[in-house]
Amino acid sequence: MATPIGTRTVSLAACAAVLMAVVAVFLPPVAANEEGDALMALRHSVEDPDGVLSSWDPNLVNPCTWFHVGCNDDNRVDRIELANMRLSGPLPADLGKLEQLQYMEMSDNNLQGPIPPEFGNLTNLISMDLYNNDISGHLPRTLGSLKNLRILRIDHNRLTGPIPWELSGLPNLETVDFSSNDLCGTIPTSGPFENFPFSSFSNNPRLKQGPGAHDAHC
Repeated sequence: MATPIGTRTVSLAACAAVLMAVVAVFLPPVAANEEGDALMALRHSVEDPDGVLSSWDPNLVNPCTWFHVGCNDDNRVDRIELANMRLSGPLPADLGKLEQLQYMEMSDNNLQGPIPPEFGNLTNLISMDLYNNDISGHLPRTLGSLKNLRILRIDHNRLTGPIPWELSGLPNLETVDFSSNDLCGTIPTSGPFENFPFSSFSNNPRLKQGPGAHDAHC
């Protein structure tokens, strides 16, 4: 007996719906792929003696299933939680591709090399905690683009050069710690820097307090 046309139409529609659901599961969004690639760049860049990044598997649907990674309601990476994990090695520039990142918690490791200027692309960043590492080089001026930044703690590293004047234009900056580095020049005095205590800049023998011309080449 032939199947009625109406029944066949419903069956085809049901099959199409199932097929679309399967495709949606096995083809992750482009954003998830890009963010996974950015995080994998970090995994490949650092030494991880305790295997804390072992769950970071690029074959999984998206990085929201990985340990030490947080995501928002849209499954976009908004948090990296890697404080005190005995990681060592450089920070990859690819982390600057995490457009929705709000919290970068990577203190108390042995991270080395400079802070990449690409971190200035993290325009949703609220908190950057990179203290107690072995980070060196100059602070990138591009950090002045982080208009949502409230907390910047980069103390106890080996940073050199001046504090970028661009940071004085960050309207939401509430807490900073630049102490125990080798920064030089004059501490900015405008914008949020009017309210930061001198202890936030201590143990930088070449850093000067008070008004004065900004020296970008100290």
